Amino acid sequence: MKKVSLIALFLCFTLGLSNPVHAAKKERNPEPTEIPAEVRVMLDRLEEIKAMDKSDLNREEKKALRKEVRAIKTQLRTTGNGIYISAGALIIILLLIILL
Repeated sequence: MKKVSLIALFLCFTLGLSNPVHAAKKERNPEPTEIPAEVRVMLDRLEEIKAMDKSDLNREEKKALRKEVRAIKTQLRTTGNGIYISAGALIIILLLIILL
């Protein structure tokens, strides 16, 4: 019992000492001053689809529009030029760095 209370006390002590550091508020995704032409075309097409009156379209046409919107959104995500790493991959990489 003494060992458990000692561990609990140590845990509370270590958690109590950590102070979170607040970074200065920065704009996370600054708006680029110039949008490339192909991205502008895709964004304009998305706006056209959003503004459309879809009530008079049949089922196949609505399905085709949904597929087109999904395709445009995936293309726009890939133009971000970001590297995405999953949490599991990040943990494995950190473990490999520590072990090696």
